[in-house]
Amino acid sequence: MSDETAAEEAFLAVEREVALLFRRGRARAGDMSRRVHPQLEGVAYSMLGFIEESGRVRSTDIGLHFGVGKATISRQIKVLEGLGLVAREVDPLDRRSSLVSLTPDGAARFLRARDGRMARFRALMATWETADVEQFADLLQRFNELTGEPVDA
Repeated sequence: MSDETAAEEAFLAVEREVALLFRRGRARAGDMSRRVHPQLEGVAYSMLGFIEESGRVRSTDIGLHFGVGKATISRQIKVLEGLGLVAREVDPLDRRSSLVSLTPDGAARFLRARDGRMARFRALMATWETADVEQFADLLQRFNELTGEPVDA
């Protein structure tokens, strides 16, 4: 097998596995959100995770992170706020903007759902050596860094 053929097969294998990972991730996103609160759907779990990691974050930064517009983020935050999962306050540096943070209940619910997800990861990868898990995390990080950059095709 030529180097070119081997490289093409490797890229096809990566594309196939990444597509499967994304499909499974989308299918589980709603489930993870509903573990936080039964009325949540879609991207809510990821959004809560970003807010939890950030502490207090401007709503515009949430939109930038997820690549969605101001109106979409505003609607999502309004739902989360209505369920008592997040709180908004005026940004002291820009009074036109707001800072969003998890409420104590929102943090507890998110962390409970995340702990369940982490237990699943640990069970799935229980036979892997720590070095393999670390390498997998490094490779995923490198891949994610690449996917954020435009590539001329």
